[in-house]
Amino acid sequence: MQIKVAEIVGESKKDWDDAVRIAVREASRDLGNITGVEVYNWTADCQNDQIIEYKATVKIAYTN
Repeated sequence: MQIKVAEIVGESKKDWDDAVRIAVREASRDLGNITGVEVYNWTADCQNDQIIEYKATVKIAYTN
């Protein structure tokens, strides 16, 4: 079995946890069997001193 890795950015208006879940859900549509996720970057867009969108950059491990 060969493990592959894809980099995905999940975005959410709710929070960072939701951004990670969205990234995994979107990746599952195109990739094979997801075996793990590594979150390695948390960012956010701000407007008027408030966070308006959370972003999580993740590495998704999967097999075909």
